[in-house]
Formats: sequence, C-alpha cells, structure tokens
Amino acid sequence: MWLGFTEFMENLLQEEVKIMESMELERVKVVKKLLMMSKDKKMALSKIYHCRLIFGVPEDFRDWILKFSDDFRVVIGDDGSRMLELVKWDPALALSALEREFMVDEEKVKKAFKFPVKHGKELDLEDDDVRRLNLLNTLPLVSPYSDGWKHELSSLEAEKYRVGVIHEFLSLTLEKKASIHHIVEFKEEFSLTKHTYQMLKKQPRTFYLAGTEMNWVVFLKDGYDENGNLIQKDPQVVFNERLYRFAQMQYPGELCRDSISE
Repeated sequence: MWLGFTEFMENLLQEEVKIMESMELERVKVVKKLLMMSKDKKMALSKIYHCRLIFGVPEDFRDWILKFSDDFRVVIGDDGSRMLELVKWDPALALSALEREFMVDEEKVKKAFKFPVKHGKELDLEDDDVRRLNLLNTLPLVSPYSDGWKHELSSLEAEKYRVGVIHEFLSLTLEKKASIHHIVEFKEEFSLTKHTYQMLKKQPRTFYLAGTEMNWVVFLKDGYDENGNLIQKDPQVVFNERLYRFAQMQYPGELCRDSISE
C-alpha cells in the first residue's frame, strides 16, 4: 500500500514553502524582537517552537535558526535546556508598533490606554478635569524594549511596561491575537503576573478579550476593522484561509472550481 498527496496538494505545499522563503527575513526580525523584549535576551527554544504558528515561524525552526548565526546562538540554560540567545542588539528594531503609531497620530495613542490616577481623597472634579488629570499619567508608556522589568512590581510604571509588552507581542503575531496559553509561555521572560487578564480588561479601547478568565484569547483591536476582519493580512494568513476553504469542501467538483478561480 502507498499513500501520498495529490498533485493539487503537492502544489499547495510548494506554494507554502515559497511563501516561507519570501518571508524568511521578516520572521527573523520577529524572533529577534521577541528576544530583545525578554528579560535576559534569551528564551527556551521549546517555547518559541510551541508558539511558532502564531508568528509564522517554520516547522524546522530548530534547524532554521542555525542559518542566522549573526543574529542568534544556541546556549545551554541552567536547567540543561537549549536556549536561543540574542547575539547583537539591533537599535532599528527596538521601536515598538505603538511608538511608531505615536509619531504618526499622537492623540490616537493617548486615547488608547487608561491608567487612572489613584487620588488620596475625593477632588470633586468635573469629568473633563478628571480626564485631563489621568492623561498626565498615561504617556509615555514604558517601552517593551527597555528594562521595565526592574520597576517595582506593583508600580504604575511596571503596569505600563507589561501593557506595552503585550501590545508589542500581539503586533508581532500573524493575526494580531494570542491565547492565554501562548502568553503564559513567556510569563517569566516578559515579567508578567497572574493578574494579566485583569490588567488587560482595564484597557478595552485597545484589547478585546474573548472567553473566560481561565481560557481566553486577546485581540489587538487596531488590527481589525469594524466587521471583525483582519485589516492587514500576512501572505501566510492568506494562504491559510485558502487551505481552510479547501478543507471544508465536500465534493471534488468544488475543489476544481475553487482551484480554477484561484
């Protein structure tokens, strides 16, 4: 007995390989930015591999990184695990999506987050005055590429840092979203706390949380239009959507018609 892919499926696989090859340098940047955000500028290979699909990282990730010795190196961690370490800091990549947006539309970014001032006593202010007072405490956000993890864990600066890290993390994903399982993978590297869910709930203008507190997915609102459609689609996302359509087909005729239209 012999099993194999049809010619149609073989062509699809070849198409995906070409997409991955064309996006290779972009994926390298994503991995570098993840390492640059991490506390020690390194993280377990297994963690990146487990989350590779949301970043478009190839299946052969462990072999793939060996081609980029100027960017990464594999070291052995204290627990004996294989770690991917950043070789050289890249200042050009140390600018977050939020910071780039701030330079284009400062007012929009100012309205994206809420970090209310904790007043020692009731000030009896008008709503506009409260808004202006809170605005003073909103920006600048602490860059996810800084040593924000050094701030006191319960401080406002530390919360701004963690919010910035999550925002940048989501901006690096293919679909501008991630599940709790993806985020928890990097809890130590990004100095996140067990209160991450509650922290993001306080920022409804920027993040949309779906699901329960124990099993949730967080979406970056700016990545989607008013109908819930992804605004900018990575070539891998476009390919995946085609693959999903093919998987839902029930009759050979449908496959023929769709392949012709593509």
